[in-house]
Amino acid sequence: MMTSQTLPIELYFFPTPNGHKISIMLEELGLPYNVHIIHIGKGDQFQPEFLKISPNNKIPAIVDPEGPGGEPISVFESAAILKYLAQKFGKFYPTDTRKQVEVDEWLSWQMASFGPMLGQNHHFAIYAPEKIEYAINRYRDETHRLYGVLNKKLEGRDYITGEFSIADIACIGWARGWERQGMDLNEFPNVGAWIERMSNRPGTKKGLEVDLESGSRMDLSQDKDAQSVLFNQRAR
Repeated sequence: MMTSQTLPIELYFFPTPNGHKISIMLEELGLPYNVHIIHIGKGDQFQPEFLKISPNNKIPAIVDPEGPGGEPISVFESAAILKYLAQKFGKFYPTDTRKQVEVDEWLSWQMASFGPMLGQNHHFAIYAPEKIEYAINRYRDETHRLYGVLNKKLEGRDYITGEFSIADIACIGWARGWERQGMDLNEFPNVGAWIERMSNRPGTKKGLEVDLESGSRMDLSQDKDAQSVLFNQRAR
């Protein structure tokens, strides 16, 4: 279904790989949107107003003032947001059921693996105060395995499922961190070519640049206050 957007979508955002999924999607769709910075290192994600739209206290989230039936709708979790926008505007998600299944598989792969495992790689190799060799090696090895999976999938393809889709949008922000994840793209040439291809898309490039200059970035490896907010949280 193709539709238009009159009022801007409200994007609740911080410049992380997950946050940039939605800024990329909005730029690729050419939609109007407003950015609301949720500074996760300062605890903004625990504010009652934000929890009303993102009860898991995570970014990103959106509010679409022109939701189903013309009424506002809030959506949290990046995969749910990507699918909502793709289906609403009829882009970057196929109409053929078999092709939909393939995109869903790789979107789920990113959410379950190529995100959480790379995040654990970052945590134990960069942020953890105690450097545990077993944990560092375990998540670096799993990261390496996942890059191998992606490299095989990209063999002979410009994009993950053939045509540009929300699966590519979901993965690119994480893949751009290959160096800090301890990966060598010479081992994964298809991934390297795909990263370059994605980075040259005007919408993707602009989406990845959202809020990089506003001062909301943080060096989590040095910011102990932010670490205390983000790590080792329990139910509230």
